[in-house]
Amino acid sequence: MNSLAALIEGVRPRQAAKNLFVFAALLFANRFASPQSVLQCIAAFFLFFLASGSIYLFNDILDAQQDKTHPVKCKRPIASGRISPQLAGFTSFLLAGTALILGWQLAVRFEICLLTYLVLQISYCVWLKHIVLLDVFVIAAGFLLRTAAGAFAIHVTLSHWLLLCTLLLALFLGLGKRRQELTLLGSKAADHRSILSQYSISFLDQLILMVVTSTLVSYSVYSIDSPTAHQHPHLWLTVPFVLYGICRYMYLVYQHGWGGAPEEVLIQDRPLQCVLILWVLVSISLFLFDHATGAEVAQGIKSSMRIH
Repeated sequence: MNSLAALIEGVRPRQAAKNLFVFAALLFANRFASPQSVLQCIAAFFLFFLASGSIYLFNDILDAQQDKTHPVKCKRPIASGRISPQLAGFTSFLLAGTALILGWQLAVRFEICLLTYLVLQISYCVWLKHIVLLDVFVIAAGFLLRTAAGAFAIHVTLSHWLLLCTLLLALFLGLGKRRQELTLLGSKAADHRSILSQYSISFLDQLILMVVTSTLVSYSVYSIDSPTAHQHPHLWLTVPFVLYGICRYMYLVYQHGWGGAPEEVLIQDRPLQCVLILWVLVSISLFLFDHATGAEVAQGIKSSMRIH
């Protein structure tokens, strides 16, 4: 029973919040009223939970020695000796295999995304996490693949706006994670993760500022001048929620030293939870009740073409 509890801890169920990105297409494609689409997204969420849990165990096997020097990660099941690397390896293989077998039943393109995610994350654990900047972009790619997989699971066309905003937001979270690691570990950061010697607080601050600005601009343009915005002309009302949410997250990173685990921030911070819920509710309301006429849509498209 102790080993089972340690294995469950090892797959990090608290980080399942990352897999909520598979629901993005359900919202933005206006398919949340379809029971079948909802069930397909729930299945996609569960399969990515299995796949990501497999990767967490695999990564902890490789990083067991380094984790022992970390003030927080030393408590992980493998680093602390509560489960053996052999048991963790077998469980990792079992979870990945189960996810791939079930993913094939959901949709072929979803299966491709899931397989790509596993290959990319294994490459990250073995090699890519040691390459400066590319390590953060690989983390962001994981969120991008979740979003794409969610769209493929419900058989809708991918929006380039959705992918762009996902990429930028994921980069913001990844850079915040690196910053928190540097802040927490200080001069010992490179001893825990050698790639951290290639970063500095000032460099990460510049990157975060650039990515945050790009995220807000991209989402604002999407909510005002995109095919979706032309169909729902008051979608811009969701911008303040996004702005507050990002500002709140930056406040927690810079003033409280959070950000090392974005999913933990979401679980623990009540204001962030509230603004996320409000953003979802307002977005759903606008998709349901805010519809432009055919003439308004045509006019919006013409205006967009003239501007571009």
